[in-house]
Parts: sequence; structure tokens; C-alpha cells
Amino acid sequence: FLHGTHLLSRRVGMRKNKDECPLYLLYHIYISFSIHYTGSMKCIIGLGNPGSPYERTRHNVGYRVLDAFADSVSASWQRKASYRASIAEYSHSGNKVLLVKPEAYYNLSGEVVQAITHFYKVTPEDVLIIHDELALPSGTIRTRIGGSDAGNNGVKSITSHVGEGTARIRVGIATTLRETMQDDAEYVLGTMSPDELKVLADAQPAIERSIDDFISGRFEHTTHR
Repeated sequence: FLHGTHLLSRRVGMRKNKDECPLYLLYHIYISFSIHYTGSMKCIIGLGNPGSPYERTRHNVGYRVLDAFADSVSASWQRKASYRASIAEYSHSGNKVLLVKPEAYYNLSGEVVQAITHFYKVTPEDVLIIHDELALPSGTIRTRIGGSDAGNNGVKSITSHVGEGTARIRVGIATTLRETMQDDAEYVLGTMSPDELKVLADAQPAIERSIDDFISGRFEHTTHR
């Protein structure tokens, strides 16, 4: 940035009074922000698959939760093709927060998260993953820090690319329908019923409290919420 500012100033010519030069003012805004912004950055990942055919599937619970949370904090999504993700940004108590929906497919989420955390220099401990959990009843919420991926390929991908220590919000999706199906992949890629959507909506406030706890440094390993 500084090198670019220097080159541009030579092309357009600095005014005699430096305070009147837009580039000079821009430089000082940049320096001021760099010095005075001391908050940490948090990265909230909602897992899912891109594209309209997957919008209401159980595997896209992470997307759905994060969409609702973004609305609640008035954060706007922008598609970042270079990262293969949609990203929304906002600030919370001095912390810059990135909301991320990876748009590589679910099992490749780690590639996206690695690129984003590398660019923004976010540690695994500052990453929260929100994902569907087949081992929990629909609407049950559990939180954890690190540990096994429990067979979730999205979490497995992120751990292999970013490392251990990420926090997780596990959102239960199991219903009695699962008991009649032998193929778990078919179940998680199945469309959520209106009753399931209502159960998820009812759980949203508890999920958002857990997100706020994570951002504020109060996140804990829990059983039920």
C-alpha cells in the first residue's frame, strides 16, 4: 500500500500543502487504523453445499443458521470468487467478525477456510464451525472445542487444512425418518420438512447466544442448550 501511494504521488504530483493531497490523507487514515485497531478477528463458518438444489437440505443447516445470524446483525453477504465463498463482515465489541459460507462442496470446506484464515491471519482457536449433526436429535444444540470430527467430512476437511483447536456448534438433525433409511448420505441431503424448519428456527436464539459467547471469549464445551 505504501509503495503504491508513493508511486501514485509521483505521477499526480504532491501539492505544496501535503494536507490537501488526497493520497497523503489516505495514507494517514491507513496508518491510524493500523495503529489503533487492536481487536482480534473471529471467523464463523457455516457449512453447506452451494446451489439452489441444496438450500433446504439437512446438510445445509450451517448455511441457514448463518444466514439468519447475518440478518440479525445487519451484515451483508458478498460473493468472493477468489476464495470460493460468500463472506459478510461486522464488528462486535471491538472484534472484527467474518461470517463465511464456503462454496466449495461440503467435503472440501477446508480448502476455503485455509485460504481465508491464511490471508486474514486467523488462528484455529478463533474459528467457529456451525454444522449439522446426525448423531443428535433435531433441534438439539451442543458445543465443543477441538476433539474428533465424529465422521463429519466438512469438519474433517477443515481440521486437516487448518489444524486442531477450532470451536464448533453442532446442530442436531436426526428425526424418526432417519430410522427408516439405511443411507446416511441420502438422509442428510434430503429436504427438511416444515416441522424440522420450525424446530431449527426455535433453536436459533440459543445458537446465536453461543456465537456471541464465542466472539466475546466465553465459549464453553457444553452438553445441551
